[in-house]
Amino acid sequence: MQSLPLLSLSIWFPILFGIVVLAVDSDRHPSLIRYLSLIIAFVSFLMTLPLILNFNANTPVLQFIERTSWISRFNIQYFLGIDGISLWLVVLTALITLIVVIGGWKIITDHISQYMAAFLILSGLIIGVFSAQDGMLFYVFFEATLIPMYLIIGIWGGQNRVYAAVKFFLYTLLGSLLMLVALIYLYSISNSFALLDWYAIKIPMGIQIMLFIAFLMAFAVKVPMWPVHTWLPDAHVEAPTGGSVVLAAIMLKLGAYGFLRFSMPITPDASHYLSGFMIALALTAVVYIGFVALVQTDMKKLVAYSSIAHMGFVILGLFMFSEIGIEGSMVQMISHGFVSGAMFLCIGVLYDRLHSREITDYGGVVNTMPKFAVLFMLFTMANSGMPATSGFIGEFLVILGAVKFNFWVGLLAATSLITSAAYSLWMYKRVMFGPVVNDHVQMLADINKREMLILCILASLTLFMGMYPKPFTDLMHSSVVNFLTQVSQTKLP
Repeated sequence: MQSLPLLSLSIWFPILFGIVVLAVDSDRHPSLIRYLSLIIAFVSFLMTLPLILNFNANTPVLQFIERTSWISRFNIQYFLGIDGISLWLVVLTALITLIVVIGGWKIITDHISQYMAAFLILSGLIIGVFSAQDGMLFYVFFEATLIPMYLIIGIWGGQNRVYAAVKFFLYTLLGSLLMLVALIYLYSISNSFALLDWYAIKIPMGIQIMLFIAFLMAFAVKVPMWPVHTWLPDAHVEAPTGGSVVLAAIMLKLGAYGFLRFSMPITPDASHYLSGFMIALALTAVVYIGFVALVQTDMKKLVAYSSIAHMGFVILGLFMFSEIGIEGSMVQMISHGFVSGAMFLCIGVLYDRLHSREITDYGGVVNTMPKFAVLFMLFTMANSGMPATSGFIGEFLVILGAVKFNFWVGLLAATSLITSAAYSLWMYKRVMFGPVVNDHVQMLADINKREMLILCILASLTLFMGMYPKPFTDLMHSSVVNFLTQVSQTKLP
């Protein structure tokens, strides 16, 4: 099995067959498009499972390596490989894409082939980001992900979709231009775009700080970190449900992954020097954005702000440079993929029936949708960090690492458990309980088999990871230890 180019198959299978889907006339063959997209997404997910089954957790070295010359004149290579840090993100991407295809089965009625193709192509591009070990290959995949998401928001989004799509595109593109300058500089002093070669370069402190800032501009927008987070609520509110799910569950992870692959191992001295600044930004997101979420009246916007706060935990865990903090960040990223994706799907279920995201338009939904209410409660609790759910594991590990790092940092981080419970449960209470004040709520139908399937898959993963996180942490442990060894070594000349 390891002789097969598993990473290339995981990347190019959904891209190439997504183009095939794009070529089919969806007006004449809507059912064909749906079933073809489902088969492609399912097979794409199955292709990632051998990566887990054949992964050697006892070694930190790159696995499933594929390496060949791409643009020989500039020593640019088609260089793929994953370790324990990127493994789960690859699998998560394929799984979320499958769920999005099923979720949009009957909801999307216009331009079906383009919709399905956009998500399939986006899936392959994101897996490419998590697998690329060449700086230029990473940049190509990283920037290419903007195109399908821009189209998803701009075509199938809400009333202000064009504004949200353009804002999303400009924010993320402008930040990435500085990263391109940094990549070219690193090539100029190493004559290579391979990340492994860049990790070995000794760089003066002043240059390290400049490189760190260049990478920060690209990755902070993607996370997004405060104060460059303002594009995310607009994008989430205007995006279709599937777009919000992929944006929250996968695309926000690209920024945090960039810090792990570029900023910290290439500029470790600058990363340590600026760690206090990064922790301050992360704590601002964790504490301040939690209070911003409390005053939201739009369910999607509330969950969007909660995503910013939860991703603040990820950045906080990374820049404490501790084993428990980084593993907590990785677990938080995976858990956030399950929980935030499920939260947006639940809001999508309500929106598809009532065509409103305003909390005040609901009330008493539990009376007409009891099955949905149970599942929504689980995800709301997980979003609050309740023990026995995946949302608790990552935050607990990061807070534990923060207390060891500095008691006051840990205390500030722990306040988010209160604010997240406040805004999540308050939203749930106003939507689900109380008298039915809207006549349309009385006519709501409970979730169907398709909706039940995708929500139960995410609920099972949320509970499994919450009660037994060992399989997730075991596969990433060796890579995390090796990563800490890399970033602890000085790269000063």
